[in-house]
Amino acid sequence: MRKVKVEEAVGMVLAHDITKIVPGEFKGAAFKKGHVVRSEDIPRLLDLGKEHLYVWEAKEGWLHEDDAARAIVEATAGTGLTFSEPKEGKINYVAKFPGILKIDVERLYRVNSVDQVVLSTLHNNMPVKEGQVVAGTRVIPLVIEEEKINQVKAIGQKSPLIQVIPLKAKKVGIVTTGNEVFKGRIKDGFGPALERKMGHYGCEIVKQIIVPDDTRLIKNAIIEVKEAGAEIILTTGGMSVDPDDVTPLSIRELGADIVSYGSPVLPGAMFLLAYWLGTPILGLPGCVMYAKQTVFDLVFPRLLAEEILKKQDLIQLGHGGLCMDCEVCRYPACSFGKA
Repeated sequence: MRKVKVEEAVGMVLAHDITKIVPGEFKGAAFKKGHVVRSEDIPRLLDLGKEHLYVWEAKEGWLHEDDAARAIVEATAGTGLTFSEPKEGKINYVAKFPGILKIDVERLYRVNSVDQVVLSTLHNNMPVKEGQVVAGTRVIPLVIEEEKINQVKAIGQKSPLIQVIPLKAKKVGIVTTGNEVFKGRIKDGFGPALERKMGHYGCEIVKQIIVPDDTRLIKNAIIEVKEAGAEIILTTGGMSVDPDDVTPLSIRELGADIVSYGSPVLPGAMFLLAYWLGTPILGLPGCVMYAKQTVFDLVFPRLLAEEILKKQDLIQLGHGGLCMDCEVCRYPACSFGKA
């Protein structure tokens, strides 16, 4: 690549896009990389403030920005992604379907430690929509040493650094506990709230059973909804430290492996996650009925992505785990659940 005066560039090949900006109206490439400069282009180029141009001359050991971006994508991208064509040296990573975005954050930092390489992403574990841009990459100069891109390739060779895991609709069983609900003193508020949430994810509620605060009956109800085909079991009520609340005890006595009773998420502190015979059991606190977003909204999509959650996964939710309870909820386009 060499620098030439605009007037001397006729017949030469542009080594880069030339951007035109009209505030509030247009921002894009007036001339694309690879364009052969014509005499009639000279006045337009001068109007854009271009008195000199870079024209392409390939050199061994160097990569053009577009080729470098393609190499970074190849080194870092996993499943569930499509990609834009290079535009002004940048390539976007785009979600192929609704899912959970997974970022290897430590290796992302290592890639960005390579001089003149840029890889920018949304947050790890963020729910994303089909067609959503989830990451972008480029290099800073118009040409870059191939050795720097080789460093990126070495970082990315272990496993995908960026990928989207699809959400799979599951069959869900609900066990609602509480003497006051069982005896008809109050109306069940969890059922309708969870029905709305399950509809959002395309999940089928195979059965809901309402039982009193009795460990034997709670255990039997959990067994019954599992036998009805539930792949995820939601228990509601009985999650506090009140002496009448025995749902966590019932789940433990069933023989389930308790991952965590309690979460560093507000709202959602009195949350339980367990696994029983490979089936996730969630103990949901009362806030799930009325709060816009809770710990449930951070955990449930990851279960639909068939992630096996460990205690450390819940511990990490504490960073970004405070919902700001905005008047107009914009989740997931906010800080909630973002580390």
